Amino acid sequence: MHHPPARQPHRIPSFLRHVGPGVVTGAADDDPSGIATYTQAGAQFGTGVLWTVFLTIPFMIGIQLVSARIGRQSGQGIAANLRAHTPRIFLFAIVGLLLVANTINIAADIAAMGEALQLVVGGGAHFYAVAFGALTLLLQVFVPYRRLAPILKWLTLSLFVYVATAFTVHIPWSTVLHDLVLPRLIPDAAFWMMIVAILGTTISPYLFFWQAAQEVEEMRLHGLKAGAESTRTLRRAKRRMRLDTVIGMVFSNGIAFFVMLTGAIVLHGGGIIDVQSAAQAAQALRPLAGDFAFGLFSLGIIATGLLAVPVLASSAAYAVAEAFAWPEGLERHWGEAKGFYAIIGIATIVGTGLIFTPIDPMKALYWSAVVNGVVAVPIMIAMMLLAGNPAVMGGLPVRRKTRLLGWGAVLLMTAAVGMMLFDMVR
Repeated sequence: MHHPPARQPHRIPSFLRHVGPGVVTGAADDDPSGIATYTQAGAQFGTGVLWTVFLTIPFMIGIQLVSARIGRQSGQGIAANLRAHTPRIFLFAIVGLLLVANTINIAADIAAMGEALQLVVGGGAHFYAVAFGALTLLLQVFVPYRRLAPILKWLTLSLFVYVATAFTVHIPWSTVLHDLVLPRLIPDAAFWMMIVAILGTTISPYLFFWQAAQEVEEMRLHGLKAGAESTRTLRRAKRRMRLDTVIGMVFSNGIAFFVMLTGAIVLHGGGIIDVQSAAQAAQALRPLAGDFAFGLFSLGIIATGLLAVPVLASSAAYAVAEAFAWPEGLERHWGEAKGFYAIIGIATIVGTGLIFTPIDPMKALYWSAVVNGVVAVPIMIAMMLLAGNPAVMGGLPVRRKTRLLGWGAVLLMTAAVGMMLFDMVR
C-alpha cells in the first residue's frame, strides 16, 4: 500500500516566514536617534504629543504600501523609477539630501550605541562606537541578503524592551487617554518644529527607498521578474505586502508610543525636559525609574542600532546606485556591485568618523529630522505620481483607499512644515 510522503517540517521558524520588508522597515524606524526624538518629545511636552503617534499610523501604512507596490510591480527601487520619470536635477537633489541625512543619522545611532554600552559595562564609548560601526559594515558587505534578512527580522523583537520599560513605572492612564482624545496644539515654533521632527522621524524618506529595494531583493531571491507574473501571483503578493506593511507600521508606532510615554511620565514628570540623546535618556531614567528600566532602555538602544544602521547605509546605497544605474543589491557579491558597497562603506565610515569631530551628532540629527520632514514632501508627491503611472505599475494600479492615504500623508507633512515655517517667520 502506497503511503503519502511525510510532510516535511518547515526549516524556517514561523516568525521569519510570516514577516518581511514591512516589519523590518517599521522596526528600523525606531532607531536610537528616533528613540531620542520620541523621548525628547515626551520630556518636553509630556503626554500632550502622544496623539501624533496614532495620527500618523494610517498615513504611514498608505505611503509605505505605495513604496512597496512600486518596488514589487516595477521590479526597481524608488530612485530607479525617479531616474526614468523625473528630471535629473530633482533626482540628484533628493538622493544627495538622503545620503547626507542618513550619514548624520548613522553618526547619531552609532554614538548612542557606544554611549549605551559604556553606561552598562564601563569602558570607552568611542572604542565601542568604532566596533559597532565595523560590525554593521561587515554584516552588510560579507553577509548576503538571504542570510542578513533573518538577522534583521530577529532584531525587530528587541524593540519590545521599550514596552517593558514603560510598564516598570506607574502610568496615569486617565491623563493619557484624556490627552489622546483631546490633543493639545501649542502656537509656538518649538512645538511645531518638534511635530515636524516627529513626522520626519516617523515618515522618513530612507524608509521609502529601503522597503521598495527590499521588495526587489525578495523578487530576485525567488527568481521573479516584473511583468512576467500572472495576475493571480501579483494579487497574492499584494495581500502579503498589505498585511506585512500594516503589521510593521502599527508595530513601529506602538513602540514609539511607549518610548514617548516613558519620556512623558518619567522625565517630564520628574522635571527633566531637555534630552539630547538616547543614552542620556537612559541615564536620566536610572534615578527616576530604577536600574531595571535603565538597563532595558540601554540594551534596547544597542539592539535597535544594530538593526537600523544597516538599513540607513543600505537605503542610501540603493538610492545612489539606482540614480547612476550601477549594479546594486545586498545579495550581490561586493565585487559585482563595487559602487553600491562603496556608498555603504562611505556612509558608515564617515558616520562613525563624525563622532570624533566637534560636530554634535545629536544637534545635527534634530535638524536632519526636520530636513527629512521637508524633503519627504516632494519625494512623496513624486511617489504618488509614480503609483498612478501605468508604465510603472503595470496592470494592477494602487487601490483608491491606499492612494487617498498616501496623499493624506503628503498633506499631513505639508501642513506640519507649513505651520513650522509660519511660526518661524512671524
